[in-house]
Amino acid sequence: MSLRPRVDRSRIELFLKTLGERSRCPARLYLVGGTTLVFESLREQTLDIDIVIDIAPNDHGEMIRIIRDLKDSLAINVEEASPADFIPLPKGYETRHKFIARFGSLDVFHFDLYSVTLSKIERGRVQDMEDVLTLLQAGQIEWTQLRNCFEDILPRFGQESLRQDPIEFQDNFRALETLWRERSGG
Repeated sequence: MSLRPRVDRSRIELFLKTLGERSRCPARLYLVGGTTLVFESLREQTLDIDIVIDIAPNDHGEMIRIIRDLKDSLAINVEEASPADFIPLPKGYETRHKFIARFGSLDVFHFDLYSVTLSKIERGRVQDMEDVLTLLQAGQIEWTQLRNCFEDILPRFGQESLRQDPIEFQDNFRALETLWRERSGG
């Protein structure tokens, strides 16, 4: 467990600004999970900055070095964590990334919120389910589209990794659906 302080929006912005200043290689960086919720002011803090880096392979090592330096100098935790590490990505995910801003040669996006949401449902922790409900209540994602994405990946779920349990994933989705009906009055 890290002794570094939790991360709020101002610290995420400082990280992105400083990374953009130090990085000379064009790249795309995607904010993921709780980082998106904090950046969008839907949650106050998160433990770390979760990112996906899309950069030319020969520049990846330099980007990692810069991020490691920033982790130390800014006293923050940064993790590479793609929803694709946990779930098959739904069709069209690459068209649903949401552009945030450009920092130097770095274009920053929110990773497809439906992919992020499905990975949170797969994990099924209380905080993850609360995050999904928050995204739904804030209108950042829409229930029908979430269900469509769930149905899209379900046939592939469990075929790519032994860590994926399709039954547990379905149970988690049903539990979320019950919570959503209770909260939305539908």
